[in-house]
Amino acid sequence: MKINYNGKLLATDEAFLSTENRAFKYGDAVFDTLKYTNQKILFWEEHYLRLMAGMRILRMEIPMSFTLEFLEEEILKTINVNDLASSPVRVRITVFRKDGGLYTPKTNQIDYLIEVQRLDSCFFEINENPYEVELFKDFYVQPDLLANVKHTNRLVNIIGSVFAKENDYQNCILLNSNKNVVGALNGNLFLVEGKTLKTPLLTDGCLNGITRKVLLNMLKKTSDFELVETSISPFELQKADELFITNSIVGIQPITKYRKKEYTNVIAKNLVGKLNTVVRFGMDKK
Repeated sequence: MKINYNGKLLATDEAFLSTENRAFKYGDAVFDTLKYTNQKILFWEEHYLRLMAGMRILRMEIPMSFTLEFLEEEILKTINVNDLASSPVRVRITVFRKDGGLYTPKTNQIDYLIEVQRLDSCFFEINENPYEVELFKDFYVQPDLLANVKHTNRLVNIIGSVFAKENDYQNCILLNSNKNVVGALNGNLFLVEGKTLKTPLLTDGCLNGITRKVLLNMLKKTSDFELVETSISPFELQKADELFITNSIVGIQPITKYRKKEYTNVIAKNLVGKLNTVVRFGMDKK
């Protein structure tokens, strides 16, 4: 496989990062993960704008050349050189400050890395296998603007993933320091109560997820569901009819069990169909 480092196509085993790399030393980086399928990058504009917002929040210097069109071309170049143009692909873009400095960087100029990986499915599919979750309470997410950013300091997510694996859970639900629900280890969380869908507020520290955003925009245009962005207590989880996780690669992942409560996936199935319709035909942004 080839990777794209600052526009240069390199073998994955080729040395190109130094020991002074700031993403390695300090987690001084932002990233975005997106899906390519049917010869297009899904929700590319939304991903691009989130990446740029993250760079601004981290006070990185955005090059004039770092346009929507430029990065799209670099992504497609990386996909094509790996003979994946006709396949579904997971794409990860990582942007980090150039080498040098301690906590204070020598420069705010950036380098970037694009990696690609073949996926199995072109469209989003519901996984109906058992999917049990538990609260992760060893560490908490701080409810601030940085929590909304996809930066590379993901220690809470990593330790939570280790906890889940050790205890045979498929995922964990994260809490913020106010003990409100934030989301899952690898995505945003939605609760279904009848025809009401709830999801945590960005101000509570949840990730500014792209699939979350697409679903919110989609649901605002229909009267099928009442949509509520609100603070969610862990006590509400067991009262819900359904729980599901969203992210850009899986789409919608239903939760089947949390503690003693088991959940259906009727609404999740409905929404994944609507999400695939958006993927195929686009969405009116007005």
